[in-house]
Amino acid sequence: MAITEGLRGAAELRVGAEDTAAALGSGDVDVLGTPRALALAEAATVAALTGRLAEGETTVGTEVALSHLAASPVGAVVRAEARLRLVDGRRLVFDVALAHPDGRAVARGTVERVVVNRARFTAGARA
Repeated sequence: MAITEGLRGAAELRVGAEDTAAALGSGDVDVLGTPRALALAEAATVAALTGRLAEGETTVGTEVALSHLAASPVGAVVRAEARLRLVDGRRLVFDVALAHPDGRAVARGTVERVVVNRARFTAGARA
């Protein structure tokens, strides 16, 4: 299948104690930590590409801009949605938005990924 602009993906999380800023070391409060919000946004971009990559290909994150707009306490549900805005060769630029079920914004930004050959990439990482 082709990778085309407009593809969408989503991922959802119920915030657990392990997802908090305090647990992740990015702060000392028991709310969704920005690193976990970013991971959720990236999961949505990966979901958008499910079944669309050639055999032996994967994508890796290369650039992120994320504004964390609101706190999400333990137990809150947060949904990330990603939309592929730009395909530039192997470079993929996604707009991402995280929100609570009632629509309150949690975070928004962009995630860039690049399509790579999995074997060559992992071999290079070991070198």
